[in-house]
Amino acid sequence: MNLEKIKPFLWLGVFYVLVSLLLRIIFIFHPITNAGFGVFESLQILFVGLLADVFVFILASSFLALYFLFLSNSKYKKPYGYIIFGLLVAALIYTAFVPSNIFKQYGGSFPEIATAFVGLKTMLFGLMLFLPTQRIRIRNFLYFITLFLYVVLIIFNAVSEYFFWNEFGVRYNFIAVDYLIYTNEVIGNIMESYPVLPLFSVIILLTTAVTCIIFRKTKDELLALPDFRQKLMLLGTFLLLCVLSLFALPKLDAVKTNNTFAQEIQANGFPKFYHAFTHNELDYFQFYPTLKQSVAEEHLLKQFQPPQLARKVISGNPELKKNVVLISIESLSADFLAHYGNSQKITPFIDSLAEKSLMFTNLYATGNRTVRGLEALTLCIPPTAGESIIKRVNNKNKFTTGSVFKSKGYEVKFLYGGYSYFDNMEDFYKGNGYDIVDRNSFKPSEITFANVWGVADEDMAEKAVAIMNQEDKSGKPFFNHWMTVSNHRPFTYPEGRINIPGNAKSREGGVKYTDYALRKFFEMAKKEDWYKNTVFVIVADHCASSAGKTELPVDKYRIPGMIFSEGFIQPRKFNQVMSQIDVMPTLFGLLNFNYTSKFLGQDVFKESFQPKAYIATYQDLGLIKDNYLTVISPTKKVRQYSLKPQKSELPANFQLYYDEVPLKNSVQNLIDDCVSAYQSTSFWLQKNQLNK
Repeated sequence: MNLEKIKPFLWLGVFYVLVSLLLRIIFIFHPITNAGFGVFESLQILFVGLLADVFVFILASSFLALYFLFLSNSKYKKPYGYIIFGLLVAALIYTAFVPSNIFKQYGGSFPEIATAFVGLKTMLFGLMLFLPTQRIRIRNFLYFITLFLYVVLIIFNAVSEYFFWNEFGVRYNFIAVDYLIYTNEVIGNIMESYPVLPLFSVIILLTTAVTCIIFRKTKDELLALPDFRQKLMLLGTFLLLCVLSLFALPKLDAVKTNNTFAQEIQANGFPKFYHAFTHNELDYFQFYPTLKQSVAEEHLLKQFQPPQLARKVISGNPELKKNVVLISIESLSADFLAHYGNSQKITPFIDSLAEKSLMFTNLYATGNRTVRGLEALTLCIPPTAGESIIKRVNNKNKFTTGSVFKSKGYEVKFLYGGYSYFDNMEDFYKGNGYDIVDRNSFKPSEITFANVWGVADEDMAEKAVAIMNQEDKSGKPFFNHWMTVSNHRPFTYPEGRINIPGNAKSREGGVKYTDYALRKFFEMAKKEDWYKNTVFVIVADHCASSAGKTELPVDKYRIPGMIFSEGFIQPRKFNQVMSQIDVMPTLFGLLNFNYTSKFLGQDVFKESFQPKAYIATYQDLGLIKDNYLTVISPTKKVRQYSLKPQKSELPANFQLYYDEVPLKNSVQNLIDDCVSAYQSTSFWLQKNQLNK
């Protein structure tokens, strides 16, 4: 009987292997595959591919194994059935009606999804508990749905892999991960590029037909369910196969060939996707336009004096060992500030502080995620294809702003109101010599309000002041990098602080509360002895959204930034285009620091400064310079746009919105600038040349 119970796995497995075989044959003869294969090489592709498919299916069938494992008639017997049903009802009440449950704290559509899932599970269990005569019919229906999901995944993945190969000539890489991140843009592109309705109709019809066949061939196995001993035997065998698969797949991946196409075709798309997701990188040299490496490096480095990667920065004036507090503000777009035309009065303190500061009016974030902003402010290098370096494996021992401060005898800390393991921040900052202060550092009495992202910004402000008081007593200067959290969905915060209720869950409320928390921080700091010897750098990590009409809408990267120090920094506005990676080198210049730099950002007050900004998604890499936007993308695409300011009553330096007009004739020197920056950065990271 045990062998009969694996029939669903065998039928689905055979179907998956056949689809994968057909896909490999299509790839071999695809026009983009501009390589020939010998008989032996073809056999290797098919044999290695077959083994990979079998092992991948074993792992992918874990969900099916769990489904069969929990199929049971005994769980509906008294009293177990009523106990389980009661627990499910309690879970449903919690997700649907408890105001501060974990799902509602997260915000978005997550609470509705959780409620729907728990509600459906409760309803189905209740039907099978109270309608025992219909139990087989209900179970068959659920089994059909389970098979349908497996079959549609197999077919849909095959279609996806075909279109991905059709565009890039490779299996899944980080671009596929990127497609999941930018779902709206990708769906829009698919809708415009392919006959979606006929395609999906064929997929659904084929899925239904295959599911019906497998269902008819295997449904009788649900009539007599295995007992506990038989389930243990089947489970033990399956776990052994999973262990074998986990061991064998890396070995198969190590079977190399000199033919790149052969290597890709014999691989399986799912492990490639998993590798891309966990390694967070996209090979610049495979997918982007390149120059000769020595030419690219020379072109990029000519803006520095001397023109080399590791170079001495000499001030000529006495160094100023002032304390430094860098505050990265979550999702603070420039268009939230009154300076840039906002009339909602949601940043009154930040706007007032800007008037007392060195304000960078034309500043651009490098990306659209917190980790990308932290990367720019910590490493001071252009963004690279794929995820931020913070989330990569090779993210330690880098040359950072913290390492410069440490070389000057500073205490160096990263402050974050949430749990810093999120987004790999703890691993990155600890691995680069920072001490961590996060939610784990808080006593219960220090928390007045918290949500899923962390303690409220005002709680972190009070903690930060207490920490700086301790640091000041040590006699050493300090550098603290504080990342705020409150301006983030679900936009909840303590009541009574601002005139927008905390339960309104509005973006405007999140912005205004963060502004309130910063005011409170400065009011507390001003009472301390260390305040007058401290420089405050206030800058957004990224904008609130990144969607626009073009791949890189420049207004979605414009952020506020300022340096404030009472009695030291004279209020003024710096109006030239600059990048997030220029902020900290500029600060070091103001402090007259002498150091050996590997930063690729510039001190904006140096004569050699070139006004420009790097902006990027996970795959589109852009350069703003000379009123042009140059964008390089996978498959070595290059696009250029002229930036034409839209009509506005605001001063030119606060103009946010531009029409991006495609260029008919390319500006080659800007293409070279763009390629040189991204290629050189990618190469130096690969070779660990940006380490300390």
